[in-house]
Amino acid sequence: MENEKIELYEEEVSILTLTDENGKDVDFEYLDCIEYLGKEYLVLMPTEELSTEIIILEVEPVDEENENYLSVQDEDTLNAVYEIFKDKYKDVLTFEEE
Repeated sequence: MENEKIELYEEEVSILTLTDENGKDVDFEYLDCIEYLGKEYLVLMPTEELSTEIIILEVEPVDEENENYLSVQDEDTLNAVYEIFKDKYKDVLTFEEE
């Protein structure tokens, strides 16, 4: 009988800690960064909640080392970025339709 080596690959998870408007630190799992109409948007999932809801934030560069993450108020932009994300991961993730 041959000795078989079984290798398990664990997917690397990136956690991003952001401070909300109340000064509370909140952890998010980084899913992707999507470019749309010349801007970048982070696609995140809260780590503490038992929710599959994702959060989309606009990336606003401050300088070469820092950036702000802004809430996206425009529904059309949110929907467009989400559709790009869904299309990119359609073979990897299962999406629930609302």
